Amino acid sequence: MDKRMFLLSALTALILLPGLALAQGPVQPQDSDPSWHAAYWNNTTLAGAPVLERRETNLDHRWGGGSPDPLVRADGFSARWTRYLDLAAGSYRFTTVSDDGLRLYVDGRLLIDEWNDHPPKTVVAEISLGAGHHMVVVEYYENTVDATVSVSWAPVSAIQNWRGEYYGNKSLSGSPLLVRDDAKIDFGWGAASPAPGIVGADVFSVRWTRTINPGAGNYRFSITVDDGARLWVNNHLLIDQWKDQAARTYTGDIYLPAGNVPIKMEYYENTGDAVARLSWKRTDGSNGSDGVVVDDTDPGFVKGGSPTGWHTEPEGYGNRLTWTRNNTSNQPNYNWGRWYPKLKPGRYEVLAYIPYRYTTTARARYWVSHADGFALRIVDQSANGDRWVSLGTYSFQGNSGDYVSLADVTGEPYLSRLIAWDAVKWVKK
Repeated sequence: MDKRMFLLSALTALILLPGLALAQGPVQPQDSDPSWHAAYWNNTTLAGAPVLERRETNLDHRWGGGSPDPLVRADGFSARWTRYLDLAAGSYRFTTVSDDGLRLYVDGRLLIDEWNDHPPKTVVAEISLGAGHHMVVVEYYENTVDATVSVSWAPVSAIQNWRGEYYGNKSLSGSPLLVRDDAKIDFGWGAASPAPGIVGADVFSVRWTRTINPGAGNYRFSITVDDGARLWVNNHLLIDQWKDQAARTYTGDIYLPAGNVPIKMEYYENTGDAVARLSWKRTDGSNGSDGVVVDDTDPGFVKGGSPTGWHTEPEGYGNRLTWTRNNTSNQPNYNWGRWYPKLKPGRYEVLAYIPYRYTTTARARYWVSHADGFALRIVDQSANGDRWVSLGTYSFQGNSGDYVSLADVTGEPYLSRLIAWDAVKWVKK
């Protein structure tokens, strides 16, 4: 038996062993050869001796109605590719495109199983891997008409917003066709696809998940969907409208405690237009016994400076906050924000709401303009997430001279900190 056949036999034996997605070892230098060992059969079952074996740098073939090689049929053939990948520890996303059937194994684990006749189909699956070498095996067959097979992989970037998992059916079953970071759930796809070339325009479903930290209080969640949807808030099924329907809005009220709150929305589209939207707002009184609140979404909040420096996030008080990176000192076009309340003359305690995230500065400089002048209060935002912080008690005149101002100038190293503008509250004393 020559050396190549020996190595192929060893690789084949390894894929039959059960195992977790752990690094294989020991691994020899030749096992890290940056190419695929490809074997082809003139049948669709990988049976018998292959008619062709060769090395292939990339697994990305679009033969159409042609053949991989003169030794291989244009229809009714199968192939197996094997190689080791030397990877850093982390989560990886494997993407396959096939016409017809395909199976993908990682360290002996069947990660993608699409062993059936189908037109070009994209499938995505994720797996957590330890540092080191991992064996990947791809099996494929072509029945008739066009032939396509492609495999790629990439590290999974951390999801910053909504984790959207998109499925090619209405039941969220099987592996998702696509996993992506959606900035918000506010989609009016109409008759189009959410991801052309990957997800169809009809008969698909999506699961979105995210953890928010809106602060303790009463909230009203609203969804607008065409067709069905279900919404869980803090592990409670708040809205359940899993049915075909034209675009319609539903709401549900819930009290949320302080701290992290998981949100999950499931959605499906059958046929026709597709709409999926989610929003929420706080419903307990912003004015009255709780004081006068000016949020960063209210007309009383104004801001200036570099437009490209401003960012917003769907979290914090009232489900919206504004943030930017800090300046060391006063610079041209620096970013600033100001809250103007509508007060009756009197004495008020002023409090600033510090959101849980986007608050890494220890020197947020709040200026309070009141009847007797100005007061500077420096707040460590990084140590006060998800709470109201008092800026002091002052007399106010009930005019445009009443406000709180905050700029991006913190004195910390340039662009090293995040500073947030959210809500400010005046409580009568």
